[in-house]
Amino acid sequence: MESEKLQEIAFEIILSSGNARTLIHESFPLMRSGKFDEGKAKLDEANESLKEAHKAQTDLLQDYANGETVVMEVIMVHAQDHLMTTMTLREVALEMLELYKRQG
Repeated sequence: MESEKLQEIAFEIILSSGNARTLIHESFPLMRSGKFDEGKAKLDEANESLKEAHKAQTDLLQDYANGETVVMEVIMVHAQDHLMTTMTLREVALEMLELYKRQG
């Protein structure tokens, strides 16, 4: 796989997971103020962005599994890190949503 193609995939992952991260952070004040449905909607929207990032990642893995040579670059390491931490942040945010609901 050419370096440019790998970088394109990495930036797609970064962009989609970055959008998701922004939406997750937008859900926090909604949860704190008791707007649970709106907060959940933000988390659902974030999940759609994460699905886009995950699809780009999966496509890359399929190329690799089909024998394509993939030389790992630092930007891809960053993209993977960005995706995984955002997925974890969403999981924590979902738990926080449930805790805020019980508190209210």
